[in-house]
Amino acid sequence: MGRIREVRTRICDTGHHSIGQRAEGSGRLDSRGIQGRLGIRVTFRKFTRRRGAVAAFGLVAALTLGACSGEPTVSASGGDGGGPTTEATAKPVGLKISPVAGAKDVAPGEPAKVSVANGTLASVTLTNPDGKQVQGQPSADKKSWNTTEDLGYGKTYTWSGQATGEDGKPTPVSGSFTTVEPRRQMAGSLNVGDEQTYGIAMPIALTFPSPVKDKASVEKALSVETEPKTEGSWAWLEGDTSVHWRPKAYFEPGTKVTVNAKLYGVSMGDGVYGRQDVSSKFTIGRSQIVQGNTKDHTMQVIRDGRKVMDFPVSYGLDADPGRVTHSGVHVVMSKHATYSMSNPRYNYTDVNVPWAVRISNNGEFIHGLAASIWAQGKKNISHGCLNLSPKNAKTYYDSVLPGDPVEITGSTQQLSAKDGNYSDWTYDWTAWTKLSALNS
Repeated sequence: MGRIREVRTRICDTGHHSIGQRAEGSGRLDSRGIQGRLGIRVTFRKFTRRRGAVAAFGLVAALTLGACSGEPTVSASGGDGGGPTTEATAKPVGLKISPVAGAKDVAPGEPAKVSVANGTLASVTLTNPDGKQVQGQPSADKKSWNTTEDLGYGKTYTWSGQATGEDGKPTPVSGSFTTVEPRRQMAGSLNVGDEQTYGIAMPIALTFPSPVKDKASVEKALSVETEPKTEGSWAWLEGDTSVHWRPKAYFEPGTKVTVNAKLYGVSMGDGVYGRQDVSSKFTIGRSQIVQGNTKDHTMQVIRDGRKVMDFPVSYGLDADPGRVTHSGVHVVMSKHATYSMSNPRYNYTDVNVPWAVRISNNGEFIHGLAASIWAQGKKNISHGCLNLSPKNAKTYYDSVLPGDPVEITGSTQQLSAKDGNYSDWTYDWTAWTKLSALNS
């Protein structure tokens, strides 16, 4: 025979409650547990039905309790004495510390971190061997904490603090780790300076005093941001002592460029680590391109799409491979009001020339030379330089920015990577991108 359970309630509390509690020491809900907690009296009566009648179902009741402060809803489920559903258990803190306790040879350039999955961080302190606190910053929700200054090489750091989980239980923040002791530290230097203006072909060069073994690790620490966005890539040159970034095509005039080399704490291979970060913010100026033709003995200057100069020139002697001016895209590297030139192979030393603009490291300049005015525009007789009259050389000199491209055509030899530090534009784009350590 089945039975029907009748639940009668009497309200005694003035608050909101839920009959979702079990009697102490029991896994079952009973009248003592209910009445003792909420002042609700539960009675059970047994009713008998005729033979063949369907057995009565187990109690499923929804009780709405009125009280002074509201109308809480109380639910109970029965069925052979089964208890009600309990509230979800609060979660422990889920503390995560990085680097982990006991870690060795930690790279000091990466931030040390503490975080919790469930709960908050009450306090976090990281101290160095001298007891000095490392600067750090908690998140707004107090669920994480990161260092905001670099750690030192070869030092042991110790955590302290406390986190509290959703379950209310405290968990200590503790442990220590040790940073790596480099065999040697190495610094890199940039060729571009802060707040400077450069020409549209300017490569970014980061140069080291010795070859870098772990080129991929270093390259991952490098970034170039441009406004407007400009496609570009890094390439390792000069026996892995220098890594250059250049755009796929010339920069747009007015481009803003920020380069960051976060080298401190970066492994360069063979126990060598970066000594310091380097960075620069600079601007690309107007577009100015020199277009020179050795066969026509001319040099034109195109600024922002307009021809602003057209000068007669004497280029290098084509008949002598040691004196020929190379065809290809040169880049202005520097300029000098007076420059002393020497070439013992051709029997001259300490010859001072005016208004000299260096366009490669193989001895090619654009400069003034009064002695060759007779040949300028007619004949190529120089030792590889572009000879102009002193007046024309001064006019060009005054217009120059480092990074301006100088495009030479018509000669018997091509500019190549061995012809200087700024040979970046001698590579086509596919070949250039293959020189990245991250693409090889």
